[in-house]
Amino acid sequence: MSHKSHSQRAAKQAFSGPLDWRSLVEWLGADGVIAEDEALRTIARCSQAESRQHPLERLAAVAIKRASDGKALDMDMLVQWLAEHCGLDHFRIDPIKVDVGRVADAISAVYAERHHILPVQVTVSELVIATAEPYVTDWVTEVERQSKRRVRRVVSAPQDILRYTAEFFSLAKSVRMAMKAGAGNNASTSFEQLVELGKVSKTLDANDQGVIRVVDWLWQYAFDQRASDIHLEPRRDQGVIRFRIDGVLHRVYQMPIGVHNAMAARIKLLGRMDVIEKRRPLDGRIKTRNQAGEEVEMRISSLPTAFGEKVVMRIFDPDTTLRDLDALGFSVHDAQRWESMVKSPYGIILVTGPTGSGKTTTLYSTLKRLATEEVNVSTVEDPIEMIEIAFNQTQVQPQLDFGFTEGLRALMRQDPDIIMVGEIRDAQTADMAVQAALTGHLVFSTLHTNDAPSAINRLMELGVPPYLIHATMLGVLAQRLVRTLCKRCKLPDEKTSREMLDEFVKPWKINGDYRPFKAMGCVECRMTGFRGRTGLYELMIISEAFKDKVTHEPSLASLRRQAVVDGMRPLRLAGALRVAEGVTTLEEVISATPALS
Repeated sequence: MSHKSHSQRAAKQAFSGPLDWRSLVEWLGADGVIAEDEALRTIARCSQAESRQHPLERLAAVAIKRASDGKALDMDMLVQWLAEHCGLDHFRIDPIKVDVGRVADAISAVYAERHHILPVQVTVSELVIATAEPYVTDWVTEVERQSKRRVRRVVSAPQDILRYTAEFFSLAKSVRMAMKAGAGNNASTSFEQLVELGKVSKTLDANDQGVIRVVDWLWQYAFDQRASDIHLEPRRDQGVIRFRIDGVLHRVYQMPIGVHNAMAARIKLLGRMDVIEKRRPLDGRIKTRNQAGEEVEMRISSLPTAFGEKVVMRIFDPDTTLRDLDALGFSVHDAQRWESMVKSPYGIILVTGPTGSGKTTTLYSTLKRLATEEVNVSTVEDPIEMIEIAFNQTQVQPQLDFGFTEGLRALMRQDPDIIMVGEIRDAQTADMAVQAALTGHLVFSTLHTNDAPSAINRLMELGVPPYLIHATMLGVLAQRLVRTLCKRCKLPDEKTSREMLDEFVKPWKINGDYRPFKAMGCVECRMTGFRGRTGLYELMIISEAFKDKVTHEPSLASLRRQAVVDGMRPLRLAGALRVAEGVTTLEEVISATPALS
């Protein structure tokens, strides 16, 4: 038997009751995690002052150095070690992966707080409970008797147990309050109504305190989890909440359909939308503050679906318009060319890409830098994405026959210097944008195309003749978003070799150090290996040679070849360079960008 397993068994047999930091230091030394001299230094540091902190928190605060590599033991490392030491599983509490409603019903909040435990998973036969005191077990028999399930203990960080005990039980209480106020209402505007005879239910009030608390929790929780979008989706028997984080949707919570309807009504009320109207899509916006006190803007969209009204809230980062090109993901090569192009006094600049590729962020951050006291920046959008005080923003209103074409025509009489059109969708809008550029205005707009050269073909399909493209077009920026590797846990990737990257990089004669990394996973990134997103850019500047191709050889392949000669780096190449820099992975780039042709 190894010394390590012997020490673990001895600890299990000899120790019971709450942990103390001296015992933890002794076990760390016996397990070979820390050296003897480090154990002595830790005892000296911890003895200097008394503390009411949990022993694990106390040890994490003094940064004990691990014997194997000299790295300071943080809370996650200590909890992982303790779980292994006492023969239990380590459990990182990720609130997105916990069914809050079920775990909060497993035991009472008072009981959980008294014993410093938290249910984290519930099955038909098993109740998984997190604890930071693995040698305190006097509560297990009682919980098994009350829940009629076998208890499996796991070890989690003490501060996580404390925080999520308060959050989970508070949320569950608010949902119960809302349901009590609604008397179990299941009414919804559904194409598949279930008629239950003899039942009269009260409709939940959007101003009910339980509903207010659940909506408040939803927003603060979304801000805390770095969500970009919140989805409230009605199903046949329940409502589902999902967050989009780093481009990926995660199921967060599910609730009775009556609570879903009341939450939707509450959000529409705050967004100044017609609460009664549920038969057609509506738009609204809400401004609130996050936990740091910063203003956060949310765009609200409602849509009638088969089982009721779906609501999507897009959250806009308050720092979006303040980001420089480097923070957005521009390479030095493209940043210099973009800055030079946007300083032109007149012409058309297009930004292309699919929905959710970051076009709005690029445009707003660029316009923010251009909107000085001497310049009139005016926009016509559908809808206005973010309110920016430096711009004069107008929203199209199709029900009043006020579309992009009418908006552009009106803006031309407002003495603008720079115009941003939300999207060129039809021939009339394209013609108005061209006319605005011809009369001495700098025009920005967006198109939905796969790459930059395709935008020129799209304009010609809309009826813009080549001679007007020559006269007005300055350039096209195509972009995508890819997830960035978590800086805390990424590791060098031996499998992504120089040869693999050379396939993308070598034809452009780009040299440099290749430092590819791979995704691993840690607490910071929710074990995904990724945290945040960055842009990949393909910038095509319209040269005289390119204009000649538009006139005499306007095929997409020909335009693409000329753009590359003029200095355009395709999206796939931009991604490969980000892989070489250790920012993202080759898999991310390949899934997000069109293949080189």
